[in-house]
Amino acid sequence: MSGETHTGVLSLSDDEDDFEDDEEPLPELSGTLCKWTNYLHGWQDRYIVLKDSTISYYKSEDETAFGCRGAVSVLKAHVSPHQFDECRFDVSVNDSVWYLRASNPEERQTWIDAIELHKQQADSTYGSENSLRRHGSMLSLTSGASLSQASSSSFKRGRGLKEKLAEMETFRDILCRQIDTLQSYFDSCASAVTHGVVHDLATEHDDLDDDLDSPNNATTHDVHSLKLEDLRGRDLASILQQHGGHAVDFKGEALTFKATTAGSIVTLSHCIELMGQREEAFKRRLDREIEKRKKFEEAYKTLMTDRNKKVILGGPDYEARPHCLITEDEFYDAVDATLDKLEKEEEKKKKLEVPSKPELATSLSPDHPFYNEVNEIVSNHLRRLLSEVKEPKDDWMCIVDQGDLKVFKRELEENGVPLDPMKAVCTVKGMTGHEVCHYFWAFDTRMEWEATLEASRVVEWLSDDTFISNNIIKRVWPASQRDACFWSHMRHISKSNDEGPDSWIVVNYSCEHDDCPPTKYVRITMNVALICETIIEPPVSGNITRDNITCKITYTADVNPGGWAPASVLRAVYKREYPKFLRRFTTFVEEKTHNKDIMF
Repeated sequence: MSGETHTGVLSLSDDEDDFEDDEEPLPELSGTLCKWTNYLHGWQDRYIVLKDSTISYYKSEDETAFGCRGAVSVLKAHVSPHQFDECRFDVSVNDSVWYLRASNPEERQTWIDAIELHKQQADSTYGSENSLRRHGSMLSLTSGASLSQASSSSFKRGRGLKEKLAEMETFRDILCRQIDTLQSYFDSCASAVTHGVVHDLATEHDDLDDDLDSPNNATTHDVHSLKLEDLRGRDLASILQQHGGHAVDFKGEALTFKATTAGSIVTLSHCIELMGQREEAFKRRLDREIEKRKKFEEAYKTLMTDRNKKVILGGPDYEARPHCLITEDEFYDAVDATLDKLEKEEEKKKKLEVPSKPELATSLSPDHPFYNEVNEIVSNHLRRLLSEVKEPKDDWMCIVDQGDLKVFKRELEENGVPLDPMKAVCTVKGMTGHEVCHYFWAFDTRMEWEATLEASRVVEWLSDDTFISNNIIKRVWPASQRDACFWSHMRHISKSNDEGPDSWIVVNYSCEHDDCPPTKYVRITMNVALICETIIEPPVSGNITRDNITCKITYTADVNPGGWAPASVLRAVYKREYPKFLRRFTTFVEEKTHNKDIMF
């Protein structure tokens, strides 16, 4: 090695495979899936597109040219198949959740696999700006310039740190071999000195110098010739024997050393730059981790602050149904909170346009389709009222006792749905039974006192005292929104004797009508009656005033909610709402009749 010209080329490359410049693009996936929109519209068909590690949706395939309605990156998305629904899967990013449903389990699995594939690709290319591509290098040790150019060229191609370390290993091996060569030469010289050969040569060399200093000195060439001739013999043979085999090509070794050290310096510079780039990458990553930590700390603080608050997620799993994920306590809390909100609303209620009251007969004619049903239901309520003293006391359970207001119930369930009959008895002063029943029956003032209604309309007038109404009840989440279609009838009850109280009755009873078919709401059925008796205390003198009037109100209700709801929740709501409803309604009647003539 030491005596040859270094014209060979050293090739260094990493053991790892090179990255391809052009990666195979991921397949795109698109199709129509069912997406949960909201409680009002439920599941709707949406056109879903998975492309470039982003999943987006459109209302339909025809609207793709107008922009998507929503999109999320799959990099941080979590995909989870539903536990019970074999066609459904959920895609969540932070607080945003997409509930999707395929037409069959195979299609669902296709979508899940495609999303996971895009997610893995996004994860692998995340931080690609910091990645350095590795390529083979061609190094020549014959010239420091060529080595520098090769290293600079390879740096531009983005060679990896591992390859540079391999180059440093090669340079170290070259330098070690040079050191071994020089060390062997110097060891031989030291051995010659130890045996005195150098001393003998030095003495003879001094004699030659004396000859050269004489006036009759010869030319330089003659002197060297004379020196070699005089050194023949035992000493010269000994020196050649010891050092002739260890002659060193100092010029070649110097070139090799220069090229090697130059290559080492360039490679070290390259390593420093690579480490600098990686340091910047690590710094950016550290900054991102610090930001994440701050966000997590803030989220933790917020969670600890709100840990006592009930948090109920929205979605189809939390809809009112037998397998609802929320507990009965959470269900009641949600209903309770929504009812409170409805009470505090002071917005102006919008009234739907209703047909004007036509000129009709005062009462239903015997040949009217509803005549028999109306008379039968009214008669049943009157019989219940008159026979209540004969019923065993254990049949009714008092759940509210506020002195002048009492509420009773009887627990009854059918197929897991509570159908508890309710009865309330209330006594109020300053109004007649006719006035109370009039405002309970009148459709034009119903929205003023009934806070739980979203809308109310008259479907058809049957007579002067009977009409068919449709009420849309405000939604109380998480329960489904409900409506009711019923006929409402008001009647004056004939006295059995002249001394008996003057009585009126209003009955609301569920029915069907062609102009009010069941639609998107859960339809409830009901049988409600309001019976009011007017008790008059004759004044000592003068005319009867409102101070002399007392009204005894008996309110009965048999309501089927029409769908599943926890029995304990419904009973708790009934216990809370019935007294409030009667208080609110009687207060409304009192305000309406305060400055008006008494309606007997």
